[in-house]
Amino acid sequence: MILFSSTTPLVFFIILLLFFNTTSSQENVSFNFPSFTSLRNLTLLGDSFLRDGVIGLTKQLGVPSSSSGTIIYNYPIQFSASFSTCFSFSINNLNPGSFGDGLAFFISPDNQTLGSPGGYLGLFNSTLLTNNNFVAIEFDTRQDLHFDDPNDNHVGLDIHGLTSIKTADVINIGIDLKSGNLITAWIDYKDDKKILQVFLSYSSSKPVEPVLVVDIDLSEYLRQFKYVGFSASTEGSTETHLLQTWSFSTFGLKSVSPRFPPHNVSDSSVIISPPMIPASGKDTKHHNRIGWGLGIAGPAFFCVFLGLFAYISVKKWKGMRMDKSIKAELVTGPRQFSYKELKIATKGFHASRIIGHGAFGTVYKAFFMSLGTMSAVKRSKHSHEGKSEFLAELSIIACLRHKNLVQLQGWCAEKGELLLVYEFMPNGSLDNLLYPDSEQGFILKWLHRYNIAVGLASVLTYLHQECEQQVIHRDIKTSNIMLDANFNARLGDFGLARLMDHDKSPVSTLTAGTMGYLAPEYLQYGKATEKTDVFSYGVVILELACGRRPIDKEIEGQKMVNLVDWVWGLHSQGRLVEAVDRRLNGEFNVEEAKMLLLVGLSCANPDSSERPTMRRVFQILNGEAEPMLVPKMKPTLSFSNHLLLSLEDIVSDCEESQTPERILEINVV
Repeated sequence: MILFSSTTPLVFFIILLLFFNTTSSQENVSFNFPSFTSLRNLTLLGDSFLRDGVIGLTKQLGVPSSSSGTIIYNYPIQFSASFSTCFSFSINNLNPGSFGDGLAFFISPDNQTLGSPGGYLGLFNSTLLTNNNFVAIEFDTRQDLHFDDPNDNHVGLDIHGLTSIKTADVINIGIDLKSGNLITAWIDYKDDKKILQVFLSYSSSKPVEPVLVVDIDLSEYLRQFKYVGFSASTEGSTETHLLQTWSFSTFGLKSVSPRFPPHNVSDSSVIISPPMIPASGKDTKHHNRIGWGLGIAGPAFFCVFLGLFAYISVKKWKGMRMDKSIKAELVTGPRQFSYKELKIATKGFHASRIIGHGAFGTVYKAFFMSLGTMSAVKRSKHSHEGKSEFLAELSIIACLRHKNLVQLQGWCAEKGELLLVYEFMPNGSLDNLLYPDSEQGFILKWLHRYNIAVGLASVLTYLHQECEQQVIHRDIKTSNIMLDANFNARLGDFGLARLMDHDKSPVSTLTAGTMGYLAPEYLQYGKATEKTDVFSYGVVILELACGRRPIDKEIEGQKMVNLVDWVWGLHSQGRLVEAVDRRLNGEFNVEEAKMLLLVGLSCANPDSSERPTMRRVFQILNGEAEPMLVPKMKPTLSFSNHLLLSLEDIVSDCEESQTPERILEINVV
């Protein structure tokens, strides 16, 4: 006899979802991106970016640089049959004679494929000459004799290395890969005929004759589940690589369960539950056997399986101690850790493992012996406010993917506590490096500072303009910007973040954040918009350039000075560069310093309508747009003669409630 409880309907749902994923994994896969309007089904790595519906794979700079970038479809695909893909791309040189190195379509077992720049095409890691198990079609724009390239304008099939199995000179069909013109490529592999063909054209009509034909059996290289994507690279050049459209499909598989539709997505589709497909060969074989067994045995076997699974699941769920009110709000998401796991990994949340504090709670360093990995665990006691911030952070950041975000690895809600598990950032937070405890501390180099400013602009552009729903962070400050091993910026702490539909009016809420970073209109009216985030970003940029806190003492004297006012004063006197951190001892790029300071002032303009968008900021810092004109005198801002929100309404981080950063000077008339 099977016992049922209140959890049974949810168990049934999970089983049905499992059954759907099991059977649908045997079906053909297809997706189509007629343009790239969001990244919810895609991941960008390295220097790749999304702008105006087009994916850029390498940096767009007017000066030669080395760069590599990747775009990957988020979900693994079963390559047990034929496949076809079509995409439109363009390769251009910003400076005449500056060319190299090209782009590639790849199939890889790794969803983190990002190789070296130069002739490695972003596919192959120059320092790891093994385990590069990819299949790729390269569109090469530079002759590299090390890889036996025939010329600087060819396509080729690469398997596990960059010395092509076979190449074709595309100039023979009148195609110049570096022309800057839009080129459409079709790649077809027919498993029954064991043949791969590549077609190229300047038009959207597929040519009759392929430019490259390779007789090959790819089944040996395409076993189990793989990821598909594109990569590109440059080395000392200004070549740009843009991807405008992409479609992909497998065909030839016979569906085990025709009752369910095939996995078919487009850029405008919403995936409620992505396929839970195992990546390892061992798990995949087991997964396929279950699907085969269910398909053959029919309804009777499924009912027995359903009942048995329900019974086991209900017993297991009865032993869980997760808070019921939170459980109801968390249906899908990152991995759920047990409290015991996190307690062991943090040595019982020992004081020696504390690496920081925030609005959410205390942050601990955690080492997972079984995984051999280090993580950061944010811990908070159960409270109404804590739960709200916990759910906000979990629901928002779990759906976001960007190279400049701190990656969420999992969560736990047990024993009246709320915990979030993040990847560990070895260089800590930006404020700890900008303001070390001792004068002999590490001085952040100018190169790192500028790179942090660019990375932060990139991720805020993503949050504001490239997500399906706009994300307003509301608490951008140096303590919420983490630094990875290479001093790249990683934005974290989404406990105060809010989701908004694009082009919708902001909702008035209680003001939240930290004084010194709050825009005047936000403090006055309590309306969080992307422009309030821009203001906070501007303050952070001035901190990066000046090495001074938002509210700090005069260099000579005891008077408290607002950083924005101080820098604007130097700008009005034509002494802007004097604001640069003296601890750098003059070791910085003067033009970059001027640009960074002017960007900081334009973002911190009291008039929100005069602030740039984060996309414009990103373009300015990358040399793709002209800097905004910043008036010599700081604009004044007038409000009504009464505050719409009382000071008691202002919610801030408790650990900073008595610090000078709480001061913000605005003119109220």
